Amino acid sequence: CPSTKLQEAFAKGLLKPGLNVAVEEEKKTANNVDGLKLCLADFRKDLPWVERLDLTNPPAVDVVAKAEGKQAVAAGEEVNAEDDFQREMFFYRQAQATVLDALPKLQKLNIRTKRPEDYFAEMAKTDQHMQKVRQKLIQKQQIMEKSEKAKKLREQRKYGKKVQVEVLQNRQKQKKALMSAVKKYQKGMTDKLDFLDGDQEKPKNSTAAPKTRMSKKGPNAKRKFKDQKFGFGGKKSGSKWNTKESHNDVSGFRARIAHGKGKNATGKGKRGNKRPGKDARRKMKGRK
Repeated sequence: CPSTKLQEAFAKGLLKPGLNVAVEEEKKTANNVDGLKLCLADFRKDLPWVERLDLTNPPAVDVVAKAEGKQAVAAGEEVNAEDDFQREMFFYRQAQATVLDALPKLQKLNIRTKRPEDYFAEMAKTDQHMQKVRQKLIQKQQIMEKSEKAKKLREQRKYGKKVQVEVLQNRQKQKKALMSAVKKYQKGMTDKLDFLDGDQEKPKNSTAAPKTRMSKKGPNAKRKFKDQKFGFGGKKSGSKWNTKESHNDVSGFRARIAHGKGKNATGKGKRGNKRPGKDARRKMKGRK
């Protein structure tokens, strides 16, 4: 057995590296020209061109490249196989030239090249199967439309929330500005009541006044009559306002009255007419 012989040779140390080299046999090539010609004669059949429809054409003229002023690859020139666009365009132009040569030949042989209008081909699928395919396509289209609508609604909601936040922020700013103006007026820092007219900020790049303001050129007749009768209001005399001297003057302070111990005291210790409780009032009504 060859395996046992190899094992014995390995045990004796006869097998060493470099002794066993695989030798490939040379392939024998045969160029039998006569046999190839006989096979070619068997393959070749003397049939008319209509049965073969074979054409060998150079590529057609590149009209697009000619119109754009580019230099196209001529028929005798070699095409760069690495350039995908140039190679595919060469195939396309060659197919164009073949069609231009084949159509006149087919028309001479009275062979139709266009499908008639009343031509009905046999369907590979049944009508029921095609209806299922149609329903599937419609369902997919509806799902896509729903997803697009939902996406638009989400975007609109985000935009609406953004606008709402901006409106609330503007309201807070206006309220804060109004409160600060009121405080300034109360402290006597200003005597103007313009903040009561609303927003005084005019929009930028806007020269036209609102319609309400344009129509009111002055006070109406009722306002004029009241101003004539009662006066124009304005700043008060300030007789009840506290001053530095009145604050430091404690001559009128009475401790007994202030702490509710005097005769006319009305402080915490003394209470006026106390209102009876709810239960007592109910009993009083029952007595009547």
